[in-house]
Amino acid sequence: MSEAAISVTDLTKRFGERKVVDKVTLEVAKGEIMGFLGPNGSGKTTTIRMMCGLLEPDEGEGRVLGLDIRRERGAIKRRVGYMTQKFSFYEDLTIEENLRFVAGLYGMKPIRKVVAETLEDLGLTSRKGQLAGSLSGGWKQRLALAACVMHKPDLLMLDEPTAGVDPKARREFWDEIHRLAHGGLTVLVSTHYMDEAERCHRIAYISYGHLIAQGTVAEVVRDAGLTTMVLTGPGGGEAAKRLRGAPGVDQVAPFGATLHVVGKDGAALNATVARVAEETDCRAEPAETSLEDVFIQLMGASTDNMA
Repeated sequence: MSEAAISVTDLTKRFGERKVVDKVTLEVAKGEIMGFLGPNGSGKTTTIRMMCGLLEPDEGEGRVLGLDIRRERGAIKRRVGYMTQKFSFYEDLTIEENLRFVAGLYGMKPIRKVVAETLEDLGLTSRKGQLAGSLSGGWKQRLALAACVMHKPDLLMLDEPTAGVDPKARREFWDEIHRLAHGGLTVLVSTHYMDEAERCHRIAYISYGHLIAQGTVAEVVRDAGLTTMVLTGPGGGEAAKRLRGAPGVDQVAPFGATLHVVGKDGAALNATVARVAEETDCRAEPAETSLEDVFIQLMGASTDNMA
């Protein structure tokens, strides 16, 4: 693995008496796309804000782009592009006017040339005169990305950037992220979409402030140690009732005309599924465990630190 763009150890942040991030240790290589997964309220945004210089950690240490996250926060901000969850540009200005404003904030010159190049790179030239407030979700997302990369950052941090965006726009967005990463940009992106997580080089899963899994998708699925069975047949509805809460069964979920059954105890799961399949005239077959299965399992095993 190449030199780390992000290397943080035991990051901790409290708000009042609540510890919302608890000893998070993470390393992201230069040029890597790291997916940051976790349920709402898990501490993803707070962790990102500490790493990009917007929040100072209460405990822990680390370096981002070789800069200390405590002493050199201002320098980190200038070398990072941060795209927040909420669209945060002037809706009564055009795309071009918004980008000119951002270029001015960064002191970029000549502004006209910088903005024209950014519009061209992100496919926004034909819409440069359109008001930002009139854009669809996908085009707002593209404008936000353009504003984040126009100052040529070394690290891009994206906080649930594709929420509410249609599948085609999401795919185009991710094609753009991979193009940027191929050019050497490091990307840390939080997401709830499993198909997006699978497009990352590696993923890290945080739940209620604790980082509890990280690695490639294949490694995270393997290390979860789950067994998955699929039931097919006319008795699927009755099978679902009998399986819920049965020995070895942790998850039961309908997928079209099939039933997806997942558990940590493989032997107990297989025995239960075989019995219920026979009782309800269903066919049971083994299946590959998905990242979504792992995600749900990890959520269920975690303790809410805000409860």
